[in-house]
Order: sequence, then structure tokens, then C-alpha cells
Amino acid sequence: MGGACTLLIFKMRNLQSRVMSLKFQIKNEWGSELGVARRAALELAHGVVQTPVFMPVGTAATVKTVPQETLETLGASGVGAGIILANTYHLYLRPGHELIQRLGGIHKFMSWRRAMLTDSGGFQVFSLSKLRKVTPDGVEFRSHLDGSKHFFSPEHSMEVQIALGADVMMAFDECTEHPATRERVKASMELTHAWARRSRDYWLAHREEVPWFGEFGSSSERRTQALFGIVQGGMYADLRRESAERLVELDLPGYAIGGLSVGEPRELTREMIAATLEHLPKEKPRYVMGVGYPEEIVEYAAMGVDMMDCVLPTRAARHGLLFTSAGRVNIKNKKYAEDDGPIDAECGCQVCARYSRAYLRHLFAAGESLAGTLASMHNLALYLDTMQSARDAIERGTISEFATGYRARAKEAAEDQEEKLQ
Repeated sequence: MGGACTLLIFKMRNLQSRVMSLKFQIKNEWGSELGVARRAALELAHGVVQTPVFMPVGTAATVKTVPQETLETLGASGVGAGIILANTYHLYLRPGHELIQRLGGIHKFMSWRRAMLTDSGGFQVFSLSKLRKVTPDGVEFRSHLDGSKHFFSPEHSMEVQIALGADVMMAFDECTEHPATRERVKASMELTHAWARRSRDYWLAHREEVPWFGEFGSSSERRTQALFGIVQGGMYADLRRESAERLVELDLPGYAIGGLSVGEPRELTREMIAATLEHLPKEKPRYVMGVGYPEEIVEYAAMGVDMMDCVLPTRAARHGLLFTSAGRVNIKNKKYAEDDGPIDAECGCQVCARYSRAYLRHLFAAGESLAGTLASMHNLALYLDTMQSARDAIERGTISEFATGYRARAKEAAEDQEEKLQ
């Protein structure tokens, strides 16, 4: 009898347990003319992420050319990346979300033990402008791999992302091109809001279906995925404000600013971010999607952005473009053929500690795959170290000076390199 009572009490407590997607604790804030920067801890099922953070992009369940164990130790501190991205569209097409779900979810599939975020597939479908048809129900599109026909609705995007099992997933949205008329942006924004509500409803009804549900948390607080809404509105500040305010009404765990870095000037990107941030909840994480150069991510962190991602550090690296404290380096340039110095004398990454510019240039000239690996490791380390410096500056109250100085050095280096080319 006693055993039966104990079992019944356990079951009742389990039924009454709270489902928690994330915790966000702001540790330091520092205001300046750029905004209010925040130093925070984002607690997810697969780990605590220190913010502001840059998230390397792992499109097809891999950050291209860089092994997972290397990602875990990148940077001068050796701490590595606390969170990375995977791409819903690409994983849906190959190898398929059902397969990944059967294998225990994306973390187990790719042997990544830390936090992860998946996008909704909306931006990738947007990029298939000649292969897609948008309706209020969703988007019909043809695969870029084999031309096969597929359909993504908000519900299906949630289904796929739940099967993948990342810690954070994104509401299905539509991203507009640039430039776009106000009428076009307004209609797209309305669609995004309708889809966000449908995304939220499906997530709430099915969030216990994530492959790892029940493995994290306690009997009183079980962990699941977090759903972020995506603010749209093109390059119209008033539409950005409206989009933010309407999404906040859905009371989601976090919010992203999408539809940027689609061809607009950097000044306009900054203006849209500023116009949106002031209308997002201060107690929830704020994520700007698809940005940017090192000096940009520092500036956005100073404005109060918590999370950023971009393919730039690895994509540029594979083409021989390296980011350094003294500006950008095209390592394929002949002048580095006998340069026995590191990529960046001020960098504390594993690559700069061991390899010379001459050797990296040789690898690119010889077509060796190690070239892309070492270049990507360096660029990612620089991005991660830059964010660590930004977090330290927020704690010290010097983030404004750090961002201003970083931007000035980047501008000076760009002008110096331009003069050398003339």
C-alpha cells in the first residue's frame, strides 16, 4: 500500500511539474549613446550561454571544415562556442528530420553536447524566389537538390524543428527582399504575424515531443525547447515597431530581428535594429539574425543585442579572407609567400600560436583542405574572442569606448588597405 501511495504521489507531482524552455538572467547593464548593453546568462537545456554571444553557423549539422571537438576549445580562453546553429531547410531535405529524430535528435546525431538553435527554414525558402509559391497556408517550393516539390506551413516547420530537437527554434516567417515597397512589406509582415501565432500554438501543443524531453530539469521543472518570434517590417521603422509590439503580445520566450543584411546599407541595418530593440521586452533574449562583420557585432552588442549569427567567418575563410586586429588579410596574396609571422600577432588562437602566414598561403595555393579548416578556426576564434572582450567591457562599464575604438580601428585598417591597393 505504501509503495502504491508513493507511486501515485510521484505521478501527481510529475503531472503538476512545470515545463520550462529557458532562463535569462541579466548580470550587468551599461547605457551609452549606442544603447543599453547587457551582460547575461541564457540557461538552456544543453547548457548556459554567456551573452552577448556570436553563434557559429552549422548549416547541415556541421560548422564547415571544423570538427565539433575543435569548436569546443576555440579562442584564447579555450572555452569555445557555447551555442551553434543548424539549418531546418537543409536538414529537412537531407538526411531528413525523421531520421534525425529516430537517432535521438540533432545533438546526438552530430555529437554536439552544447546548446543549439535551428532557424525556421523561412529565409532559405525566401532565397528560392524562382522555385517557391507563397500562400496564406504556407510556402510551396522545389528542392534545390533534385527539384522535388515540398510544402512548409508554420505547423510543419515546428514539427520539423521539434524532431530536430535544438534548444531554441524559430517561428516560421516570410522575409522580404530589398528594396521592397511599403505595401509589399506590410502584407508580408501580416503573414509573418499570422504564422507566428500558428507556430506558437503548435509549439505549445507539441513541445513535450522533443526527443530529449524529460532528460533535463527536475520533477518540478522539466526542460523543453524555446520558441523565438521574428520581427519583420523591412526598412520601415514604424512597421518594425508594430511587428515587435504584436509579437510581444504572444508572450514568447525570446524575440529575433529578421529581414536584415539582405542588401541594405549598414547604416540602415543599425537604424532598424535600434528602432526595434526599444519595443522588445528587456527581460527576454534579443537576437539579430544574419550579422555581421566583427566591428558590427561589437556595435550591436553595445546597442543591447544578446545573440548574433553569420556565415561570414567560415565562408570568408574558405576563400582565404581572414579577419585580424589590423584589418582583413587575403592570405592568397603573393606577398605572404615568405611571411613567417602569424595571421595576427595579437590573436591567441591555436592557429596563430602554431602556423605562419606563409604556410597558410601554401595550403591555399596547393588546394589543401586543411587551408579552409585553419582559416575557419582563426576567424571563428576571433569572433568568439571579440564577444568575450565585449562581455568583459560591459562588466567594466567600458563597452561604449570598446565599440567606438573597435569601429575606428576597423575603419582605419580599411582605409590603409585601400591606399595600398591604389
